[in-house]
Order: sequence, then structure tokens, then C-alpha cells
Amino acid sequence: MSRPEVTDTPELVAAIGNGQRYAIAAALNLLDDRRKKSRQSAARLLANLQNDPQHSRGQLIGITGPPGAGKSTLSAALIRVWRQRDHRVAVLAVDPSSPISGGALLGDRLRIQTSADDDDVFVRSLSNRGQFGGLSAEVWPMSIVMLAAFDIVLIETVGVGQREVDIARLCDTTCYVAQPGSGDSVQFLKAGILEVPHVLVVNKEDMGAVAVRTRSELESALNRTHPDGNWQVPVLSTSAATDKGIDALADVLEKHYQQLVSGGRLSARRRGYQSYWLHKRLQEEFGNAGIERLGGEKALLVKLQAQDMNLYEEYETLRQLL
Repeated sequence: MSRPEVTDTPELVAAIGNGQRYAIAAALNLLDDRRKKSRQSAARLLANLQNDPQHSRGQLIGITGPPGAGKSTLSAALIRVWRQRDHRVAVLAVDPSSPISGGALLGDRLRIQTSADDDDVFVRSLSNRGQFGGLSAEVWPMSIVMLAAFDIVLIETVGVGQREVDIARLCDTTCYVAQPGSGDSVQFLKAGILEVPHVLVVNKEDMGAVAVRTRSELESALNRTHPDGNWQVPVLSTSAATDKGIDALADVLEKHYQQLVSGGRLSARRRGYQSYWLHKRLQEEFGNAGIERLGGEKALLVKLQAQDMNLYEEYETLRQLL
């Protein structure tokens, strides 16, 4: 078949929904293009996707944790389990920025090993571009594209410490991966960072006693009821190297998602992601004074969450007001 131009958004939306890899790649490249004409095309693309009832069919999962905890190996193990369950999987691998090029420093090929022959796995590497919070501005728009085409969209961050909290505000389910014996996890608990994940995982269970001790410390220090709903935060042990505990982790991630769906809270949560994205972009550009001119942070977030909107069009409308 012939491939439509990236500006031909109705055809592009249809191709994305059908899981055509060239269309997904073209859409992601369009969202990463800062030229004015591309911004306009990107706005139409997102509008078409968000007006499509199938656009939000996937589950958006975030995986974070300190460097060296084995997040990428664990992600690859999860992908194998999801593929065995016939789920189509997309990954946004968010890396630190290169100080030279500004691009992704590590790149997905080094971090997440998947089968190159599997057309139902799509991996995109993306720089965080020095963003406070760990995620660049393109992550949420790109997630909208991937949610239209895949059953599971995984955002995996390289882990930069206690500031990396954006992932918890842009994902349906957030999974924190702890490094056995490092002491970082308990320190993060004391800082309140681990109040946001829905699932805690002590990876590298094959390390033995040190992994058991880390899990025990997390279980004893954690307030098990998650603040955003009636969800008891589990602490799991896995070994990505031996695939131990991976099925159980996949089951828990699915259970949390189904609880959001059955409780009718998924749509509201995703409007919350969008509102947070808009607020953060406006604050970066216009500062706190700009947010106050729009009624203040609380009023702005309440207003944005109460309505369905096209992401870029709403952003441009608010920019013009300022």
C-alpha cells in the first residue's frame, strides 16, 4: 500500500490504529518537529486521535527507580510475558540528554533488548532534554499516539533520583524498582517520593539475603494504602535475570489497571495528565505570574480537568491569552 504523507492526518490516524509501524514512527517524528507547519499538523493529528473512541484503549505504565536497579532488564522480561499473553507493546525509553547533541545519551538499543523480528513491539528512545522531573514535553503527546496502537505503553526512565516524579503524574500505573542493599529506597520513602508508585518491586532477588532485607525494609516503612484510591500497594520480588516473579508483576499491573477501568476513574486520570502537562508547559514559559493571570494553579487545574480538550490547541489558546 502507498504511505500517506504525515500531514494527511485522517489516513495517518487510521494507519496508527491498525498498528502500522511506519505510521507510528511518522507520527512520533511529527510530534518531535518544532517547525510551525509541523506543530499545526501535530495539533490536527492529536485532535483526530483524541476524538477516536479507540485512542485510549491501551494501558500506560511507568517504570522508574535509581540507576542500576535493573529497570531495563525488568522491562524486557515484562515485554516477553506480555507478548506471550498476545499483548502489543510500545516502549518510550527516556534517557538523560547528551550535553553535546541534546539527544538521548544511552539509546534504547543498549537498554532494552527485544526481538528485532517482532512487529508487535515498538521501542522509541527519547531524551529528557534536561527537564526537571525527568520527562521531556514530548512524552505525553507521544503516549497519546502509542495508546491508539498498542495494548500496553511502557515509559521507562533511566532514573535520576528524587526529582524524577513526573512519571507518576503521567501514567495509569507507576512501578518503582528498588536496588537491593543500596539504601536509596528507604531514603526515598523518607523523602515522600515513594508515596506515588502503585507497585514496588525489589529486583535482583537472586542476590539473596540483601534483596530479602530490602523488601522487608520497604514493607515495614511503607504506608500501603495509595493516596489516589482504594489500592493496597504491593511490594514484590523479581529476578529479571531468571524471569522469577515476572508473571506475578504483570498480573499486579493488570489488576491495578482493571481497578481503574471498573471504578470509572481512567478517563478522569487521563484528563489529569493532560491538565498537568498544560500547566507545566505554561509555567515553564510564563512563570508563576502567568499561571496567576489564568486564575492560579488550583483553579486552572480544576478547569482543565473538567473538560475534554485537544492538547496542542488548548495550549495555543492559553498561550494567546497570556
